[in-house]
Amino acid sequence: MSPIPTAERILSVARALFEREGADAVSMRRVAGEVGITPMAIYRHFPSREALLRRISDDSFNEIAHRWDALREDGDPISRLLAIQRIYLDYALAHPYLFDHAFSVRREDARRFPEDFHARRSPTLNVVHDALVEGQRAGLLRAGDPWDIAMTLWGHSHGLVALYRAGRFSYDERRFRAFYDASQERLLDGLKT
Repeated sequence: MSPIPTAERILSVARALFEREGADAVSMRRVAGEVGITPMAIYRHFPSREALLRRISDDSFNEIAHRWDALREDGDPISRLLAIQRIYLDYALAHPYLFDHAFSVRREDARRFPEDFHARRSPTLNVVHDALVEGQRAGLLRAGDPWDIAMTLWGHSHGLVALYRAGRFSYDERRFRAFYDASQERLLDGLKT
């Protein structure tokens, strides 16, 4: 069995720290120490802490996009949109620090609406957009700019997740999930033809 490449070990350790303690816990010195290399050696693989955090964030985006993309052929577009929103919720609750860094923290490298999205630079929202377009073409959903609608759906999901994580619901997780699903269905009902 061949040894795990150093860059992968660095990413694994950094992501584990990130998952347990948040982005502030990911220092180059601490990661290098846990990997068993010198702090300067880490820079051969990642030029800066920001590059390492960006890679973790990109990998995180790609994981959720892959799960969403796997739904591309499943069922009708409306069912897929609901499933996508459930995956978003699952991810937010299972990986709160990664979720916050990916979606709630101001970052210079974050994608900006509308330019980056219209250019299809979002591996996650592209899937939502495509399901909306399919639903519109099938006559299931009202006409309208699919990017604007995708952002509306995302803003709704994100807002509910943020409120829940901030303690604004007295529901336990099971009841919140039921509320979340019902809320998504109400929003999509308003978009149906």
